Amino acid sequence: MALRSALSVRIVEGRDLPAKDITGSSDPYCIVKIDNEAIVRTATVWKTLSPFWGEEYEVHLQPTFHSVSIYVMDEDALSRDDVIGKVCITRAMLAEHPKGYSGWVSLSEVDPNEEVQGEIHLRVELLEGEGGRRLRCTVLEARDLAKKDRNGASDPFVRVRYNGKTQESTVVKKSCYPRWNESFEFELPEPAGEKLCVEVWDWDLVSKNDFLGKVVFSVQGLRAAGQEEGWFRLQPDRSKPREDGRRGSLGSLQLQVRLRDETVLPSHCYQPLVQLLCQEVKSGRQDGRVHLVTLLDETTTAECRQEVAVNLVKLFLGQGLVKEFLDLLFELELAKPCEPNTLFRSNSLASKSMESFLKVTGMQYLHAVLGPIITRVFEEKKYVELDPSKVEIKDVGCSGLHRVQTESEVMEQGRQHLQSYLRELLDTISKSAPTCPPVIRAAFRQLFQRVGERFPEHQHAKFVAVTSFLCLRFFSPAIMTPKLFHLRETHADARTSRTLLLLAKAIQMVGNMDPAAGRAKEAWLAPLQPALQHGATQMKAFITRLVGTEEEDGGKGRLRSPPAAVVKEGLLFVHKTRGKGPLLSCAAKKLHFCLTGEALSFAKSPGAERIGSIALANIRAAEKVEEKSFGSCHVMQVVYVDENGQQETAYLQCKCVNELNQWLSALRKVCGNNPQMLCAYHPGVFRGDKWTCCHQKDRTGLGCDRTRHGVTLQDWSDPLDPDAEAQRLFQHLHGLQQPLREKYWELVKMEDPQNSPQVCGEGAPVPPGLSQLFEVLQDLEGCHRLLSPSPPASPALLELQT
Repeated sequence: MALRSALSVRIVEGRDLPAKDITGSSDPYCIVKIDNEAIVRTATVWKTLSPFWGEEYEVHLQPTFHSVSIYVMDEDALSRDDVIGKVCITRAMLAEHPKGYSGWVSLSEVDPNEEVQGEIHLRVELLEGEGGRRLRCTVLEARDLAKKDRNGASDPFVRVRYNGKTQESTVVKKSCYPRWNESFEFELPEPAGEKLCVEVWDWDLVSKNDFLGKVVFSVQGLRAAGQEEGWFRLQPDRSKPREDGRRGSLGSLQLQVRLRDETVLPSHCYQPLVQLLCQEVKSGRQDGRVHLVTLLDETTTAECRQEVAVNLVKLFLGQGLVKEFLDLLFELELAKPCEPNTLFRSNSLASKSMESFLKVTGMQYLHAVLGPIITRVFEEKKYVELDPSKVEIKDVGCSGLHRVQTESEVMEQGRQHLQSYLRELLDTISKSAPTCPPVIRAAFRQLFQRVGERFPEHQHAKFVAVTSFLCLRFFSPAIMTPKLFHLRETHADARTSRTLLLLAKAIQMVGNMDPAAGRAKEAWLAPLQPALQHGATQMKAFITRLVGTEEEDGGKGRLRSPPAAVVKEGLLFVHKTRGKGPLLSCAAKKLHFCLTGEALSFAKSPGAERIGSIALANIRAAEKVEEKSFGSCHVMQVVYVDENGQQETAYLQCKCVNELNQWLSALRKVCGNNPQMLCAYHPGVFRGDKWTCCHQKDRTGLGCDRTRHGVTLQDWSDPLDPDAEAQRLFQHLHGLQQPLREKYWELVKMEDPQNSPQVCGEGAPVPPGLSQLFEVLQDLEGCHRLLSPSPPASPALLELQT
């Protein structure tokens, strides 16, 4: 059994942000932090006070996380980036909104007294003596404290307050992982009603000491236990009234944040549910029978349909039945009253499932097809505009030394550029049929055949059905927003964005197989008509090739990848430290790394001969490194065991926070089943005779911070996790039992009003398939109750809110 937490964060847009630049504008971007640790950074939107991002991330977390904060920053090329404001959403707030926290949230000013992080290790005990009872507080250590000094660390000391008296610890210089092991004793009054306050401060020689956090306890419960020891999370100081008059004046963010806590049971618990769903798919559509998939489609709300579609697609991919599942959806959809020119245009379960299927199985194919043309558009930055009402001559320049281009010349030039882009893209698509994943080709072959059988008199309908998914739901969205499909690291500027929009519109019109219809809506597209007509012919020929060849493995419907498939690759800077591993002895400073399902290998450049590798089975941890260690906050460490069984650490620098977390996430996923992963590590480096983080002198000693193996970013290329998908489907179906029952009898009444029962509530009979589903869900609910962990015992020390 595993406890998992997944946090979904969608940053839609901002509005009314303050101007930070002399131009009266800002260059805003967002940093998402989980418990003060930066996880992702959005792209910068240049010169605007109302930025649009539309970026979505899902982070798998440790179940103990406390809050998510979104900081809005203003990028500055010459000086440090300015902080505009932040939004903080606690776990308790998310628990109050199980369907997600959504809407506009005002930015608040960043208060240094609230920017605290980390934990402190304390032992509190009662002592009996001749002079009466005394309270002893032993401050052992702290970890992951906030960095307050320019050197990337702090100089922490502890201040302990009780019964009107204050005592202080020694100062530990240049450490966010200090170890004190100091005890402080206080007389214990009767009754023991005073609060024990432990504060952590950063010592400064010249300026005022900086607050690092505090913990406040009630010690009344200590009388029975006598002693209490543990790690306690540092809290901000909220005892002083805060002047928040600027709230609202800093602008606001539109956010969608959702926390999903999951208890994933052992695999055997989900087998009855998985087998039932597989049996429903194998049985196919039967006349006169209301299918379970139809009921699921009808009872799933629009906001949940995308998530349910992804769960189903991944579940059946793992079972080797995705072809049969999609074919069933096509058959059920085509059984409804429908027109050939509007097939699969709604957001039904069939449409959402096919869209999710393409993203799960076809992202590598998408990058191969669109990558070159997207790169060309971004690099050339040509001015492309065909709409006379939007042409701006001043943005184009002069055609010669003196004469400014006319509007018609600008539009003709734009048409030539767009036609060139469209021609290159269509040529690439036409040649891509052999490289399209077999499982996608098999799905499109089924769709092509089903629609051809349903509309034999409309032969073009089967081509439009394929392009409605391939062009309208896959290629076009990726062309319009390449950042969201990982085709680019940044959003396009206004000029490039307009070019991409026109190119995406052109691909949509080609996919519609009727360019004249698009011309009727927007007459200014008429000059592009010959190219669109030729493109429609090319697209038809491409689809014929795409669905024409039966692949040996395409019919199995299983997502296959070679055992050594590349998970992630790229150039990383290698920091030299004392060690003897294969990576540490390499002379080059920058190497090309390639992570597969077997090893992390490295070479001098892409395609060059491999210099060496680290087997995944030998990796013990993949974690971040303190900024002060190498002067960068984008360094990760890979802890591994060499051929001689000696533990070594490789320090690798990434170019940004996103690349850092993507590498860490990829490494943690492929090493997730290693039985000897470390539970603690050193976030610093061993220099001279001690660790820079905690100043320990034992190089092989236990680390001073916890590893974060469970913190990963969700990606479409993630390996399948059938237990997690089954658990999510169970949660969804468990809440739909009564709607499923009611929808079943509603559909039965529509088909046979005479024989339907008068009572359709909970007591009405249901068909065997639905009845079996309810039994399976009831058994799974019992497994959850049986295997749920017991609540922890109440601590003797009652931690108070500050």
